[in-house]
Amino acid sequence: MNHHPKRRVRGLTVAAVLAASALTLTACGPDIGSGGGGTASDRLQAPTTDQPEGEITIWDRSGDLFKVFDGVIADFNKKYPKITVHHEAVDINAKLQNTLITGTDVPDGVFLDDAMVSGFADHLWDLSDVLKPYVKDIAPQKIDANTVDGGIYGVPYDLNPGLLYYNATALESAGIDATKIATYDDLLAAAREYQKAKPGAKPIHLEQGAFLGQLQLEMYASQLGTSLADAKGKLRLDSPEYKQILTFLDTVQKEGLGTRSEYLGQTDIAEMEAGNEVFYPWAIWFDFAPQQLLPETKGDWRAMELPAWKDGGARSGAMGGSSFVLPKDGKNSQLAWLFYEFLMYDEAGYSAVWGPSDVYPEGLNTSIPAYLPAAEPTKPLFQKVPALGDQDLWKVATEAGSQIPADTAIPSWWNASTDYLGTDLQRMYDGELSPDQVIEKAGADIQTNLIDRQ
Repeated sequence: MNHHPKRRVRGLTVAAVLAASALTLTACGPDIGSGGGGTASDRLQAPTTDQPEGEITIWDRSGDLFKVFDGVIADFNKKYPKITVHHEAVDINAKLQNTLITGTDVPDGVFLDDAMVSGFADHLWDLSDVLKPYVKDIAPQKIDANTVDGGIYGVPYDLNPGLLYYNATALESAGIDATKIATYDDLLAAAREYQKAKPGAKPIHLEQGAFLGQLQLEMYASQLGTSLADAKGKLRLDSPEYKQILTFLDTVQKEGLGTRSEYLGQTDIAEMEAGNEVFYPWAIWFDFAPQQLLPETKGDWRAMELPAWKDGGARSGAMGGSSFVLPKDGKNSQLAWLFYEFLMYDEAGYSAVWGPSDVYPEGLNTSIPAYLPAAEPTKPLFQKVPALGDQDLWKVATEAGSQIPADTAIPSWWNASTDYLGTDLQRMYDGELSPDQVIEKAGADIQTNLIDRQ
């Protein structure tokens, strides 16, 4: 089972590898409004022959997902025996930008974080035409995340619904039924009650990392149908929605209800194992922790939909995600599209990706498909999770994912903005800034240093 530590890399992809390249992408990447959706020549077309032939080069990151995608190639070749797939493990964030700029040895398809797609749009095919048969059945949030100026520049891969993970055993011992938590006010009340039963506990996770802290903030915003920028790249941080979220987080900190720690860092793990940190609002991929990093509380944890910001509101938001992009300078982009079409929209393909495999014997349970027919709640692709007390995480996650609102675009400058918003969020936790000051300061810095310089 030594493959599981790689899951953390999978979950931390955005935080671990994008931060170093964020400013470079903002400086050198294309304007968010210059990408496409413009001319027919920008839009990829599918091959017209029944049995196309040729060779394609596909880039994926090394690790467990590479092994999963590699294992699907044999199934793909049953359908397309004349297409040879050269599957390469690549440090995409270190190599892709220069490769696209120079036009040398450009791959036909690349696995890429959603947060980076818009920054590369000028170099990518607009996939609107090839995705047309499927787009109505793809999670709207993922279409929004891959849309730049009307064009769709990524084949949506995963959906990462936000969930509320909780230590059911610890809460039950304090007489708290977590399943009755319906709103964030309920969560605050439950945290206060737990702290009375266990003095010294700080029940709710507060993320100490600037990048992941902002990513989590965007999960909360996604619940409210908003994001840091709209589809045209206009900043919308100064809004009632962000004020509400920041006020909640500020309350958690000021009342001493939050364990402020880095995601799955030493302190984070210790506080969870001690029963002091029992609520973890995070993406589905937190399930790595009880499966591999929490031996003392393994089996005690459960997952449920996020609380709503108001009665009847959405019970989930998106946190992170990846897609597949096809560079214009690839030699066989049309054939690469067939590979991704098989992977994501053919039952044999997506079943092989998320279903039980040599890499994940119980199935890939750190995400769910963005393609809704594949994410059918009654037809699980991965099995129940023993570390969650044999909970049917598939059902919880797919039902949560269906509630994620749309209208959550990702601008080309998003990664670089964590130097401002992510940092100021931490300053709020330090008591240096109020929620209003975070909005004012981070908003002004992002506008001046990132948006106005495009």
